[in-house]
Formats: sequence, C-alpha cells, structure tokens
Amino acid sequence: MASQILKSCLKGSIARCKQAMPLAASCRSAHHGVVDYELEKIGNREVVGYGLSGDPNYLDKVMTPFPAIRFKSYDTAELKALKEKEKGDWRKLTVAEKKALYRASFCQTFAEMEAPTGQWKSIFGCTLIYISMGIWLMYGIKEFGFGPLPRSFNEDRRSLQLQRLLDMEYGIIEGLSSQYDYEKEQWKK
Repeated sequence: MASQILKSCLKGSIARCKQAMPLAASCRSAHHGVVDYELEKIGNREVVGYGLSGDPNYLDKVMTPFPAIRFKSYDTAELKALKEKEKGDWRKLTVAEKKALYRASFCQTFAEMEAPTGQWKSIFGCTLIYISMGIWLMYGIKEFGFGPLPRSFNEDRRSLQLQRLLDMEYGIIEGLSSQYDYEKEQWKK
C-alpha cells in the first residue's frame, strides 16, 4: 500500500517536472541564454552546452573540457555533409572525417592542451634580465649616486673613536667595554 502511494507520488512529481521543464528552460534562456549582442559575438557557431560560466564562449581547458559553443560553424558544404554522415553509422566514417568533425567542435586535443609550451624559457630569461638590471642599478647608485664618505669613516678616525669609547668605559657591564681588559690594555680572549 505504502509503495503504491510512493509510486503514485513519484509519477505525479515526474509529470509535474515534465510540465515544468519547458517553463524552466524558457526562464533559463531569458536569464542565461544567448542574447543579441552575444549572437553577434559568436556568429553562427552552434551553442552546445553551458560551458564554464554559462556564457557562450569557447575555451580549451582541461578542467572544463566541454565549451559552450563549437569551435567552427557548420556553414561550409564539407562540414554540412560530414554532419549528415555523422548521423549514420560511425564505422563508415574514415579517420580523416572523424578528425575533421572533432576539429570542427574543438580546437585542441587533450594532448595538445597539456603539451609543454616552452613559456618557462621566456619567464626565466625575463627574470635574469630583471636581476641583472637590478645589479647594474645597485652598482650605479653605489658608484655615482653617493658622494665620498665623511671623514669619520677613515680608519684613523675610527680607531680614535673606538679609543674614546673605551676611555669613557662605554658599555662596561654588557657592551663594548666589557670585552676590553683595562689592566693589560688589550682585548679579552
């Protein structure tokens, strides 16, 4: 008894879903469907799916393998003939015809999408160029950007400054003077 009620409810919901599907499709086409400016953009290529974001655009991506539109339009006589022949037995199609049908729908195969492009070489080259420019800029600033060092940076002046700090017993507890032996007048070992 309960299973019959459940089946009747399911039949009723399936019937309601079938009735609501055209309504839902019309709502979707109004919101996510192809509008006039998008039709101008894609020309007469066939919209075949939802794609990446619901917009009619073509992207070759491994993560989203089914684009929203076909790569080429089927306006040529050769592609129209292949499209009609495709509706029949696929064993009668040659390999070249199957490839032509594939290339009409997709630009690249998975192997072509995942093939190395060699882009790392240009990135590596640009990185080396920027590093060398930075080194040359640093060298130029060091050589030409600054004037001569002040007198206080001479070796004689620096030794006099150090002697003055030791005479004042500057940092006698934990600083510089704590490393100096005043009785022997030399640095502690």
